[in-house]
Amino acid sequence: MPSSPDIQQVRIHSPGTVSLDRVETPPCGPRDALVDVHACGICGSDLGYIRLGGLAGPGGEPMPLGHEFSGVVREVGAEVTGVAPGQRVVVHPGNDVSGRIGGGSASGGLADVVLVRDAAAGERLFPIPDGMPMDVAALAEPVAVGMHAAEQADVAPGDHVAVFGCGPIGLAAIAALADRGVSGIVGVDPSAERRRLAETLGASASIDPTDTKVWRELRRLHGTRSLAYGHAPATDAFIEATGSDAVLTELIDRAGPGARISVVALHYAPVPVNFLSVLMKELTIRGSMEYPTRFGDAVDLLARRDLSALITHRFPLGSVDAALQLLTESRECGKVMVTVS
Repeated sequence: MPSSPDIQQVRIHSPGTVSLDRVETPPCGPRDALVDVHACGICGSDLGYIRLGGLAGPGGEPMPLGHEFSGVVREVGAEVTGVAPGQRVVVHPGNDVSGRIGGGSASGGLADVVLVRDAAAGERLFPIPDGMPMDVAALAEPVAVGMHAAEQADVAPGDHVAVFGCGPIGLAAIAALADRGVSGIVGVDPSAERRRLAETLGASASIDPTDTKVWRELRRLHGTRSLAYGHAPATDAFIEATGSDAVLTELIDRAGPGARISVVALHYAPVPVNFLSVLMKELTIRGSMEYPTRFGDAVDLLARRDLSALITHRFPLGSVDAALQLLTESRECGKVMVTVS
């Protein structure tokens, strides 16, 4: 299929300023592929980039947005193997800044066409199973992030887990935990819609921290463990997906002996840590960044479990401003998906 002379691409121009621009279609090199985008999710990190005006602030050029997407291969370079035009694929957005899509490079998934560098199958492009809707396939990237958060919590069937923050990443972590056979999962979030989604996707209970004493409720749900100065919930692992410094500090202060804390939310400023609590309770704190070793595990999970409930809102590419506004102003939603025809 011949390339069109230009494409539509959502780009950040300055702090708080985003527009849908016309840009030239990038040339497809020998190791590259051009992918026609069909669906792209909006991530909380996208909102952070918009506030900053770029990856870490304004840069020399507008920054394209979007890293959670699926599409159909339009064109492949001569050295690309295992992928053919017309194939439905999920795109791994990449790890290095120069080749990463939607993370400071010249490509972004909130577009109608994307250039994927080093596009060999199983490295950047992953086939979508027959029958899987394109928007569900576009959940692979956030699902991969949630899967890795669950991995970093080092959980096993029979463990009790609390997920603080039931946005899309926390919800994906809940789904991944349930897929691993964990049944004692509790979601903690002030949003009624997100608590509902948490229980739909595998949590056995959910807590509204605005009207319930969270730690008393966790002791009721998970039992207790003795401390030198009282009792803590017998929660084996926590996933911090709120991005709230106060929540992370509270997890360290209130977790029980031997608990594991997986931190997947972005914390942009230093967070005070009571290392006496870490020491005395022998806590394990792990950061969770990026994905499982095999990105295709996320596609496999989407094939095994119906996670379509994660998508609560869909907008066409031309209405991306409304999609961004919804996610900025409301937490009564799951994944906000932009669709492209």
